[in-house]
Amino acid sequence: MADSDTRQEPPSDALPGFDPAKIEPFVVKNPEALSLNIARSLENLGKAASEWLQPREKGEKTNADIEPLTDIVATISKVVEYWVSDPSRTLEAQTHLMSSYFGIWMNSMNRAAGKPPAAPEVREDKRFSAHDWKETPFFDFLRQTYLVTADWAEKLVQEAQGLDPHTRHKAEFYVRQITSALSPSNFIVTNPVLYKETVAQNGANLVEGMKKLAEDIKAGRGDLRLRQTDTSKFKVGENMAVTPGKVIAENDICQIIQYDAATDEVLKRPLLIVPPWINKFYVLDLNPQKSFIKWCVEQGHTVFVVSWVNPDERHAHKDWEDYAREGVGFALDTITKATGEKDVNAIGYCVGGTLLAAALALHAQEGDKRIKSVTLFTTQVDFTHAGDLKVFADEAQIRSIEKSMAEDGFLEGTKMAMAFNMLRAQELIWPYFVNNYLKGQEPTAFDLLYWNADSTRMPAANHSFYMRNCYLDNNLAQGKMKMGGKTLSLKDIKIPVYNLATREDHIAPAKSVFTGSKLFGGPVTYIMSGSGHIAGVVNPPDRKKYQFWHGGPAKGDFDDWVAEAEMTEGSWWPHWHAWIESQSDKKVDARKPGGNKLNPIEEAPGSYVKVRI
Repeated sequence: MADSDTRQEPPSDALPGFDPAKIEPFVVKNPEALSLNIARSLENLGKAASEWLQPREKGEKTNADIEPLTDIVATISKVVEYWVSDPSRTLEAQTHLMSSYFGIWMNSMNRAAGKPPAAPEVREDKRFSAHDWKETPFFDFLRQTYLVTADWAEKLVQEAQGLDPHTRHKAEFYVRQITSALSPSNFIVTNPVLYKETVAQNGANLVEGMKKLAEDIKAGRGDLRLRQTDTSKFKVGENMAVTPGKVIAENDICQIIQYDAATDEVLKRPLLIVPPWINKFYVLDLNPQKSFIKWCVEQGHTVFVVSWVNPDERHAHKDWEDYAREGVGFALDTITKATGEKDVNAIGYCVGGTLLAAALALHAQEGDKRIKSVTLFTTQVDFTHAGDLKVFADEAQIRSIEKSMAEDGFLEGTKMAMAFNMLRAQELIWPYFVNNYLKGQEPTAFDLLYWNADSTRMPAANHSFYMRNCYLDNNLAQGKMKMGGKTLSLKDIKIPVYNLATREDHIAPAKSVFTGSKLFGGPVTYIMSGSGHIAGVVNPPDRKKYQFWHGGPAKGDFDDWVAEAEMTEGSWWPHWHAWIESQSDKKVDARKPGGNKLNPIEEAPGSYVKVRI
């Protein structure tokens, strides 16, 4: 035979756009093995269901996690009511969807006949980046149909009239959650990559995946604790949060850490960092290469950090004033004892920054002038443009959360973690669902995702105060928040403010931070970093990533400010340090943790941060 290629050409009457060789990977080769593994995966799925039911049968958990479904149904129903209440609107909506489906069908038929598409394809989406989504006609049809339907559903919400802004916001958010969940990429028979892998492994991936599902529900004590990283590769105090220092004071709600000096001389003003209690402080000390705390020490700061307790029922009545007095106030007292200094530079991150701003407004009325400059990382003080978290902050939902917290004295950390994950469900939920439970794969080791999964509880009184005074009523911005018998006003804060936002922040949107900058009574330096809520903050200079924008004061329209701002490549950290030194650059000899008045209690990062739930 002259030609060694023995492949046969398809018969002349075959569809021009059809290649039988592409179907071969989808054909089950060993139905007996596949059937056996499906049976085993169903057995593991039963174990997962048992892990979910067991704490509920024992009364350890209620079905309060089902209550949000009521709000979803009620909200979506208002959109549906608008479109079905008028037959002409119903016909308009149906016609638009059907015409889109017809266009996809015609494209599919043209492709099968070897002809070019009659119209442009639907938008690109990274969930469908594998070549099979476009090269295999069935999955290509599913992809296009899904994207058209998802866009159509979002358009129905956008064009529905008569909805108040909050209801429309909730409807848009819920529709995105539903369409993300129903993506064909999340199911075996509608995802070509999953289908081929299941066939190739004869379903062994499902056996392992359902085993992981059961393990993760057990780890969440009846709730799914979605694994996003290989947790076995990390340990706080060993390869995370390892900057040398000492715990020099503690009380019921926090420990105060002072870090060892790395320079012979240090800035006279110590630096106090107030992190959020919704997450743990070591996001600022992930590892030596990413540590903001370590970098500050190396620049000559004497760094103190508040490490919040992971609360339980004993802390149920600890509210914002307690966190301000026993957290911020206690830290300032500790700094004075350890260093003899009363002038302090302070940093607040996220809700830690909101608390710090409220505490500063309280301090202004009480005559406490120890904090001389304040830096806020991705901090909201005005919640008008607070983003998708406002979806969870209406009266009915807050009452539901308060009812749940009343039973235990706290909000489970998994609830907050899931809420944050839902803000970016396409990146933080469904890829891990597919990889963990359908592919049966172990996630890779990623320090930031380990921190993200190391969630904390919320004390009932604290969280209720936060949700009502910030997200629901926006009292801090309006000068109506009450703490310590005082009515707080941000205009009373006259000290310099360095207000850092991040451009892609889904928790504290840059526009929201910009709006809040206008409320302070002193000079405000507004900076916008590239990337998001974490990566935009934790951006060491030597990585040479992202950029930041700086310009005039935070006045006028946000988009106009951005258009006129100056962009600088790289990290904002050196810019901030120069700003700190412009306030006061006087130096003294390096200090030891605790000084001569406080005996160290334990090595950093301390024991409070190691409590896991």
